[in-house]
Amino acid sequence: QVQLMESGGGSVQSGGSLTISCTVSLNTYKRRHSMGWFRQAPGKEREGVAAIDPDGSTNYAESVKGRFTISQETAKNTVYLQMNSLKPEDTAMYYCAAGYLVASKLDTYEYNYWGQGTQVTVSS
Repeated sequence: QVQLMESGGGSVQSGGSLTISCTVSLNTYKRRHSMGWFRQAPGKEREGVAAIDPDGSTNYAESVKGRFTISQETAKNTVYLQMNSLKPEDTAMYYCAAGYLVASKLDTYEYNYWGQGTQVTVSS
């Protein structure tokens, strides 16, 4: 059973920065798993934010391009999401996920394994 654990969420003021992390219990490079960050605000559907392939290629939602950066340390089985210039509309529960040979990088159905989430709150 693959396990994922997010950490690093918290509260920040608008314009601030935050980095959240996700540790996964498998070597995503060797196992050919892509990693994604998703978020879900109250009353809204879960949406893809950023994704990274085993080879390091990345994808971002339009709403976060230029502000968020996804990265990974394969030796530590950890993926990060650095979030800059945060806005109140970025407030959500953030989830990381892992999927095998993901084609559509920001679609939730592509991912098999999910963490429990970490809350990010941005105040104005």
